[in-house]
Amino acid sequence: MSGVVVVGAQWGDEGKGKIVDWLCHRADVVVRFQGGHNAGHTLVVDGKVYKLALLPSGLVQGKLSIIGNGVVVDPWALVSEIEKISAQGVAITPDLLVLSDQASLILPFHRDLDAAREAQAGVASIGTTKRGIGPAYEDKVGRRAIRVADLADPDSIAWKIERLTAHHNALRSGLELPEIDVDALKKELAEIAPKVLLFAQPAWRVLDHAFQQSKRVLFEGAQGVLLDVDHGTYPFVTSSNVVAGQASAGSGVGPGKISYVLGLVKAYTTRVGGGPFPTELNDDVGKRLGEVGHEFGTNTGRPRRCGWFDAVLVRQSIALSGADGIALTKLDVLDGFDEIKICTGYKLHGKVIDYLPAALKDQQAVEPIYETLDGWKKTTRGARSSKDLPSKAIKYIRRIEELIGCPAAIVSTSPEREDVILMRDPFKA
Repeated sequence: MSGVVVVGAQWGDEGKGKIVDWLCHRADVVVRFQGGHNAGHTLVVDGKVYKLALLPSGLVQGKLSIIGNGVVVDPWALVSEIEKISAQGVAITPDLLVLSDQASLILPFHRDLDAAREAQAGVASIGTTKRGIGPAYEDKVGRRAIRVADLADPDSIAWKIERLTAHHNALRSGLELPEIDVDALKKELAEIAPKVLLFAQPAWRVLDHAFQQSKRVLFEGAQGVLLDVDHGTYPFVTSSNVVAGQASAGSGVGPGKISYVLGLVKAYTTRVGGGPFPTELNDDVGKRLGEVGHEFGTNTGRPRRCGWFDAVLVRQSIALSGADGIALTKLDVLDGFDEIKICTGYKLHGKVIDYLPAALKDQQAVEPIYETLDGWKKTTRGARSSKDLPSKAIKYIRRIEELIGCPAAIVSTSPEREDVILMRDPFKA
């Protein structure tokens, strides 16, 4: 029995789509356990590009794929994504895709609220994707949410909508939005319900059976630990827990089922949207990282902010998720640099610290302390063995391992699925 959790150990966009897709060869089941369609995973298989948001990456390989209870689901976005990926030749059937009947729904007025709040906040906006993720999670914890199972029960939906509209219409009034059209909402839900309920099941039960049969289960995280609602750079975070522990709560399995945690780490650092970023580079180096690394959001198209590798933040993420190993991605983006810097600590008000403090003003005030390493002139792109890497690239990897206190299990050297160096198999660890 093995359960491997893959989590981003930075601010997301670490290349989880490719690594999860590659690990799917070794897995029997793939599970999404948090977030929503604000996640963007890009897979490149035999030159064909698949862009996923809600759907687990295992579907492209025909693996049993589960959307867990910890995910918030926009039913219209889900159906649209199923249709899009199906049109690319991927079979998506109820035998392959399971949607937790306990998952909470994102509704049209959640998107309205998300966008209106961001617009009203102006320079104080936190950079959400305006897809209704946060408001949907608010309703979930406020016990107002409509869940997947409710789509089969119009009477239940009727009184839940009353409860929701009482709350949301007051908010909408303050934001100068019109009241919710209840009849239109009921009609929209009735129309989408059959398409969604086709995949609905008790996901926890499916997973329990999988573990009883000694299946290998891959838990696919979205975003990154530094965007975790508790442990990230609050309030510039996502609305769910991203740490590895959420894999258990967000899918319905006990923590004892988790045998290995793999932290996804980019060979440099990027961030989308607002918030602190100690190693951000607003110069030609940052521009080069963005251009060579094609740093644009999969779903949003927003350019990512770029900077040097921050070992302080990654070490913190590794500790928070109990990572057993890392997958280091986009090493090839650093090819050709004369020198490469790594942040090894911070200065805060004249003192040296080795962690990111919780207070926002302190997060914004920290100054990175850099260590400089020699770059390498040879290419790492497409390498599939450590013997194919330049010695200075190996030195860079080893230094990262030392600074974050965690070994590299996988090194990715291009967007292509097979361009991977396996140092330790998470499913055999």
